Amino acid sequence: MSQVALLLSPDALAAAYGAPVFARLRERAGEPLVVAPADAWRAHADALRDTEVIFSGWGAPRMDEEFLRAVPKLRAVFYAGGSVRYFVTDALWRRGVRLTTAQAINAIPVAEFTAAAIVLGLKRVWHYARVTRETRDFPTERPMPAAFGTVVGLVSYGTIARLVRERLRTLEVEVVVYDPLLRAEDARREGMRKVELDELFAISDAVSVHTPQLPETLGLIRGAHLERMRSGTFFLNTARGAIVNEPEMIDVLRRRPDLQAFLDVTAPEPPAADSPLYTLPNVVLTPHIAGSVGSECLRMGHAMIDEFERLRAGKPLRWEITAARAELIA
Repeated sequence: MSQVALLLSPDALAAAYGAPVFARLRERAGEPLVVAPADAWRAHADALRDTEVIFSGWGAPRMDEEFLRAVPKLRAVFYAGGSVRYFVTDALWRRGVRLTTAQAINAIPVAEFTAAAIVLGLKRVWHYARVTRETRDFPTERPMPAAFGTVVGLVSYGTIARLVRERLRTLEVEVVVYDPLLRAEDARREGMRKVELDELFAISDAVSVHTPQLPETLGLIRGAHLERMRSGTFFLNTARGAIVNEPEMIDVLRRRPDLQAFLDVTAPEPPAADSPLYTLPNVVLTPHIAGSVGSECLRMGHAMIDEFERLRAGKPLRWEITAARAELIA
């Protein structure tokens, strides 16, 4: 049986490896070494010397040369989270350590959140809730796109956007997509139309951002894009705040009260105390809750134990990633 260690933050330990998951891990792998917070790993150097498998999650230690010298037998890391970019180094890949992540599992609640928000956004729920509260009356005129025959635009077409597209199939909407890496014929096979970013904002009744944060995508969404949106349309960002040029977005939203923005991510997180995002009436802010929260986190822990069982059985890992793939997970 492989020597197993858990290295992550205390919060991630409780969330992703809570009682039912921890009991399953103990049954499959014996009593694991638990290091939480993960940056205390140096105090456990003797035990880590024999560790072959690490289960981790948010707050993982940076796996650089120093760390890898402390775990000379390490052969696999199971990460119950999304992005691995903050802890992975070239040294890990050179060592040949296998890495698998619950990024695809974490995508499930994001897609659920996104699809629900799009439906509510097309109904202008937040606008009419505010108007009703302020006027203490129901407006007689209620213009809205609604969810029949309208256009939903997806910015980038990765794991989450693909799940969103599946959920949108239950609605009679047209889906357009902007993704330079997606071929037009592949978009057609998915029942979508590939368009340029300017056109996507101009024709969509709801726009949802799913772009990974990379040097070339910082500030991808500019104020000019939001300015192209028609009156009563809806902008949603559950990806990363830095994908949007925030000052330009704020300027447009100040001048365009007819637009509605729903931001689950900002840059920084949370926004500065004096940010207009807290007070603009056409902005809804949530504290980065689209991803796995509460009991949803246990699903990621279970997925990593599933991967561990595949490893022990000599089967292919379902969620294994490469160095190139790791860079694309925001």
